[in-house]
Amino acid sequence: MSNPDELLVGIAALVESGQSNRMSLTVVTGGAVITGRLAPEAVWRERVSEVLKDSEDLGPFAGVFLADRPGGRGQREGRDEAPTYLHFHLARILQGNVGIPETGGMYRVAIEDVGAWTMGDFSYSDH
Repeated sequence: MSNPDELLVGIAALVESGQSNRMSLTVVTGGAVITGRLAPEAVWRERVSEVLKDSEDLGPFAGVFLADRPGGRGQREGRDEAPTYLHFHLARILQGNVGIPETGGMYRVAIEDVGAWTMGDFSYSDH
């Protein structure tokens, strides 16, 4: 979307302001369908950092996700500008009847790149 959808920006802003991770959303971006729950950026960054920190090979990258966060709480804290990214956790890329990864992943999607979206997340089945 060259003009980000105001409704989607509004949803992202509510997630950011409420520090909630309950909003389920499915988006189409770059030909991929991503479904899962939105998280505030600060929560998403902390979780990604934790996962990386536990990895022997990727541990040095953990600090990148926390580096530019004022007071260690989040890049957007104290800012009044509209969010430009959606931060998914417990998310899957849907391909056919399979969700990748099965356990859910962490995805960051530019709102301007979302071509379509719907409320809720989609289930998938092996049948």
